[in-house]
Amino acid sequence: MRATTIQQFGDPDGMVMTDLPEPVPAAGQVLIQTEAVGVGGVDAVIRRGTLGSGWPVGMIPGSEVAGTVVGVGPGSDSGLVGRRVWAFTGTDGAYAEQAVARVGDVVALPDGLSSIDAVTLGSAAPVAHFALAQAHTAQGDSVLIRGAAGSIGIAAVELAHRLGAGSIAVTTSSEDRGRRLRALGATVVLDRAGRGSDAAPASFDVVIDIVGGAAVPDFIDRLAPNGRMVLVGAVGGFPPSDFGMRLMRSFQQSRSIGTFSLDSIPPVERDRVRAGQFDAAAGGDLHAVVHDVMPLDQAAEAHRRMDAGEVFGRIVLVP
Repeated sequence: MRATTIQQFGDPDGMVMTDLPEPVPAAGQVLIQTEAVGVGGVDAVIRRGTLGSGWPVGMIPGSEVAGTVVGVGPGSDSGLVGRRVWAFTGTDGAYAEQAVARVGDVVALPDGLSSIDAVTLGSAAPVAHFALAQAHTAQGDSVLIRGAAGSIGIAAVELAHRLGAGSIAVTTSSEDRGRRLRALGATVVLDRAGRGSDAAPASFDVVIDIVGGAAVPDFIDRLAPNGRMVLVGAVGGFPPSDFGMRLMRSFQQSRSIGTFSLDSIPPVERDRVRAGQFDAAAGGDLHAVVHDVMPLDQAAEAHRRMDAGEVFGRIVLVP
């Protein structure tokens, strides 16, 4: 089996194609013949080594695949064999011709939804859904989505629009991306620092932050009274250690900030939402925005594009 492995953490050049034995599903697992692999921001963060040393040299990166079940482990339902599925593989194991996943992390794909679209939405759209829910986003709210050009941000724009948000501001890096985000439901386009439009609200009821990094306190300052910020990513690094002081200094405005990980959602609820989103995408009511489809052996190049900030939507790898 061919797989991309990380032989050195840091630059994308540390990722190389490797011949490995075919994986064998354990009890409660399935074996999937991979048709598409989603390339996510967390993959790049792990590859850079910025999340610590918990991942071994030689690991297969990636967390989501779509394809066909070709085998099951002991005790698993043999009726799964032959089904087209999306699967979460954990924090590794996806950049390969075959992958294993727990039965509980597998969702059947509806007719009419491609494997490429499935891995574009499979992780990102549920994160966007539950982050908006955690922020108690309601009809009429003003929403700011920071880092909206990635797959989570794009899904958040569409879902906020479907919730009836009063205004949806986005931060992004170019006019072209701004136009594309407007077509998906954004009403105000700002630069990465949150500037650039006289039409932007002075403050926001909800801020969904996918970037993190040093500028988090500046976006806390953009919260309206009783405003809610939810951090769903740290592709720009961790916030400064004293970022909570911005909340304390505006104590009378009752602002709040929280973090969100999909790991905190019960699997049954997570899969119910994901399956509904797959159905919506198959019916054209939710859009999978694919930046490019690249061969598996070009995973390093896919990461270079992400590091350079070139990606709008998601890059998908195919074996």
